[in-house]
Amino acid sequence: MAEILVGTCSWTDRALVTSGWYPRGRRDAEGRLRYYAEQFPVVEADSAYYALPSARTSRLWVERTPDGFVFDVKAFSLLTGHPTRPAALPADLRPAVTRRWSAEADPGLLDEVWARYAEALEPLRRAGRLGTLLFQFPPSLAPGAEAEAFLRRCRERARGWPFAVEFRHPGWWRDDREASTVALLADLDAAAVAVDTVRGLPTSMPPVAPVAVRRLGVVRFHGRSPHWGTGTKEDRFRHDYTERELTEWLPAVRSLADRTDRLHLLFNNCCADAAVRAAGMMRGLLVSAALPHQVRRAAAAVRGG
Repeated sequence: MAEILVGTCSWTDRALVTSGWYPRGRRDAEGRLRYYAEQFPVVEADSAYYALPSARTSRLWVERTPDGFVFDVKAFSLLTGHPTRPAALPADLRPAVTRRWSAEADPGLLDEVWARYAEALEPLRRAGRLGTLLFQFPPSLAPGAEAEAFLRRCRERARGWPFAVEFRHPGWWRDDREASTVALLADLDAAAVAVDTVRGLPTSMPPVAPVAVRRLGVVRFHGRSPHWGTGTKEDRFRHDYTERELTEWLPAVRSLADRTDRLHLLFNNCCADAAVRAAGMMRGLLVSAALPHQVRRAAAAVRGG
């Protein structure tokens, strides 16, 4: 059965930083990451979606966390077809993006962006601390031949890297499509990302638990805001998970654990400290309801911290 790692989708989110969760004396960049890694064994580095990271930053992440701690890193927005501000690019590449918001880029630009993204994350991979690259695709990426071709191009650029896919268009996981989506991801050697969102909206994601590759399963808990798919980031992800809501996921988590070698459960309900509280609650539920040794404690415990 899988080793289960529970964490959150950021440790630097402003709402978390201002919530008071970080103790006094641990609120600078180094202190926050060290403290987080004492509480959880995995985190998603979502900052790489908004701007290209640097190799120096990745090296600092390795130095500030204990052996065994892992990072899932979001793909930079331009690599996934999201609109990308020129200001998010390095200065020498900005002239290649001619509009303020543009999802269009020539293959040469994409190749260069990917090369710099890969170079920046190489310290994580070399240290064995990269859980996966997370390619979150926009809601506009609907199932079809054109979308599948785009996925294959993305995977080709990420050849040789661990790769996980989250869809935001619900059509990928509807009943009549789920099997073919799993087959596509398996062919791409890509882990499938399951998601939890509010139910019943046209943009709601089906609460399925797909497995495409044995090595990894991922569930991202986005909260159950009625504003999913609309409104500001705060509106879309504002939610306090209840014990009942998380307990509903336990059968699916157990099923995923039976079919994967490692399972990441990541909370993205980024309002104040809601994500870290939900992650702690989920970990407690798993220890109570499942085999306790499956659930990895904080990575700091590995070194006796």
